[in-house]
Amino acid sequence: MTVSLSLLVCAVVLTAVGGVLIHTRSLTRVLIGVIVCGNGVNLFVLTTTGRAGVPPLLYPGVAHTRVTDPLPQAIVLTAVVITLATTAFVLAMVYRSSQLTGSDFVPDDVEDRRVVLRAEIAEERAELRELHRGEGPRAWRDERREQRRRLRADRAFQARARDATGDLWDDILGADPPPPPIPARQENDPR
Repeated sequence: MTVSLSLLVCAVVLTAVGGVLIHTRSLTRVLIGVIVCGNGVNLFVLTTTGRAGVPPLLYPGVAHTRVTDPLPQAIVLTAVVITLATTAFVLAMVYRSSQLTGSDFVPDDVEDRRVVLRAEIAEERAELRELHRGEGPRAWRDERREQRRRLRADRAFQARARDATGDLWDDILGADPPPPPIPARQENDPR
């Protein structure tokens, strides 16, 4: 079994580019990354089959060593269907995200920021206590004020991030359209 070096390099490059695109914050780039990575994996599976041979139809007079293995082709066909389904799912996410926020950018999770900030401040306080151990708490009062200011700013950011208009169900699925107005009766209407 021989592997074409150019196809192998192309498969590795496609998979690497797709992996980089998948790890971005833009959902459109994630969509393109899923497609490119899927194509790279499919090309990689096809390059491992070796040289092209006779179609995998066993009829008299065909040597079994010249027949192409049909299993990688079946695996690639299955992978194409899975990539198509994944692409449809990510495309629906991109569309819904653009409807809700007007952008396909995925922001930071507010709770994750809060956990990281608290860990940083706890570490800074431990360092300040160690640094000013014999001086008392008044020695590092300004640093503590700065830490409190950072915590207040983060809490204000979280409050702005949680400010959602309406019901959560409406935020996720979209609000129902308003009912049509009921026409007013005319004076000369016999009803």
